[in-house]
Amino acid sequence: MSTIIPGRMTAAHQGALVVFIIGMRINHFHKLRKWLPVVRAMGPMIAELSADQGSGFLGTEFTLAGLRTIQMVQYWRDFESLEAYARARERQHWPAWLAFNKAIGSDGTVGIYHETYVVPAGGLETIYGNMPPIGLGKVAGLVPATGSRNEARSRMKAAAQAE
Repeated sequence: MSTIIPGRMTAAHQGALVVFIIGMRINHFHKLRKWLPVVRAMGPMIAELSADQGSGFLGTEFTLAGLRTIQMVQYWRDFESLEAYARARERQHWPAWLAFNKAIGSDGTVGIYHETYVVPAGGLETIYGNMPPIGLGKVAGLVPATGSRNEARSRMKAAAQAE
């Protein structure tokens, strides 16, 4: 269990950011051979990205969205880095994508989705009250939400300072 940080904190991130939400939905629990490889494919990708400091990948947060849906919120430096990884044939994503399309395709056993948000500098703010590190705060580090970071508008300005 993560240690709770008492008080109000905010993410130390400054500048632009890409938030990438990727997930899968198990539509047929009894078809384990169909959905288990999809679940297992993400671990090697995250390990590969985490080991590559130049990839643009900043970190991820894993969540369950109900009994059937697994999702990850990923943080990226920029869209170009995310797209480059997705299209790189020598990286883990490309063969996993091909395997998914061959094994699942449109048969309905497993659903997948992603959403990509490009957040400009000054377009985000965070607050964490009495929480363990989570989300962007876990990825970027935390600083006290005091002084110039006390109010949401001020935190937005602080996030823009890197530009």
